[in-house]
Amino acid sequence: MNRLSWFNTVSLTLGFAFLYIPMIILIIFSFNESKLVTVWAGFSTKWYGELFQNEQILDAAWVTLRVAVFSSTIATILGTAAAYVLVRGGRFFGRTLFSGMIYAPLVMPEVITGLSLLLLFIGIGLDRGILTIVLAHTTFSMCFVSVVVSSRLVTFDQSLEEAALDLGCSPAQAFRLVTLPIIAPAVISGWLLAFTLSLDDLVIASFTSGPSATTLPMRIFSAVRLGVSPEINALSTIMIAVVTLGVIAASLATKRAMVRQKQDEMAAARTE
Repeated sequence: MNRLSWFNTVSLTLGFAFLYIPMIILIIFSFNESKLVTVWAGFSTKWYGELFQNEQILDAAWVTLRVAVFSSTIATILGTAAAYVLVRGGRFFGRTLFSGMIYAPLVMPEVITGLSLLLLFIGIGLDRGILTIVLAHTTFSMCFVSVVVSSRLVTFDQSLEEAALDLGCSPAQAFRLVTLPIIAPAVISGWLLAFTLSLDDLVIASFTSGPSATTLPMRIFSAVRLGVSPEINALSTIMIAVVTLGVIAASLATKRAMVRQKQDEMAAARTE
C-alpha cells in the first residue's frame, strides 16, 4: 500500500491552503460589522441585507443568469451537433476547415474574440445588449461542449445504434432513444461547463454588452476598482455556497448512479 511521503503531504497542504485560505478569509469578513473589509469590528449579517437591497447587483445577477442559461443551452445543442458531425461524418470536403473553426475559440485570446464580435455587431447594425452577449458566449463556449461530447462519442459502441436500426428505428429515433441517453452525461457536463464559463466571463461581455445589459462580473469588477465593499464579500460568499452545494449534489448523484449501475450488473449476472 502506497503512503504519502512528507514532501507530498506538505505540498498538498500548501497547495490547498493557497487555494482555500483566501476564500475562508473572504467568508469570515462577509460577516464583519465594519465597513472596512480589513478591520474586524464584530459579527453581523447586515451586509447580506444590504446586498439584497442593491438593485444594481440584483439586476446584474438576473442578466447574468439569463445569459448563462440561454447561451449554454444553445451552445450545447450546436456543440453536440458539431461533435456528432466530426466523429460520425467521416471524411468530407471542408472537414479540416470545419474542425478548425470549431476549435479556434479554444486557443483564441478573449480580447481578440471580444473585439472581433464587437466589430461584427457594429458592422451589421445590431444594438448591443443581452442578445449580443448571448451570441458571444455561445460562440466561445460551443467549442468546449464539442470537445466534451466528442470524447464520449469516440468511445461510443456504434453496434447499439445498428441494433436499434435493425429493430426498425429510424436514424432520428435511434439517436433519440439510444445514442442521446448514453451520451447524456457528456452533454450535461458540456452544458454545465458552458454555463460556468458564461457566469465567469468578463472580457468578452465587456466588449459585447450595452448600457442596458451589465453582467455580474462586470458589476463586481467596476465596484472593486473603487474599493472592495463588504457587499461584494457577501455576494462572493453566496456564490461559493451555491457552487459548493452544486458540487455536493453532483457528487451524490454520480455516486448513486454508480451504485445503481453495479446493482444492475450484479442482477444481470445472477440472471445469467
